[in-house]
Amino acid sequence: MKLNTGKDRRRARIEMLPLIDVVFLLLVFFIYAMLSMVVHRGIEVQLPGAASAQTDQRESVTVSIDRDRSLFVEGRETSLSELAARVRAARGRRGTNLPVWIEGHREAPLDIAVGALDALRSAGITEVSFACERKPDISAP
Repeated sequence: MKLNTGKDRRRARIEMLPLIDVVFLLLVFFIYAMLSMVVHRGIEVQLPGAASAQTDQRESVTVSIDRDRSLFVEGRETSLSELAARVRAARGRRGTNLPVWIEGHREAPLDIAVGALDALRSAGITEVSFACERKPDISAP
């Protein structure tokens, strides 16, 4: 008569190969998802370049100026007199301490950008910066 002592039982084990397959599949999915993320601001402008430009990844409110002197707040056209109210409304929806970026087309007149900056500062919005593209460093060998 054979007694069951428990030594003949096979131990449950975790198969590593399917686990590795799932981990790599998730890794590929998340990499693809990150690469496909695009910040859409609604209007295309060619930014001026600066060698000392720094990258800021914080969420912000974007004011765009195209070459025809048109102003846009988050992709919606506005006038200079309504600019501060529109920016305040956008900051109110997403957070009151958000910085404001002015994206001026490189062929846009400077006076409209200065007027936008003046309108924002006179409305009490002080964290305002100008967006630009980083120029390649020509002094590096």
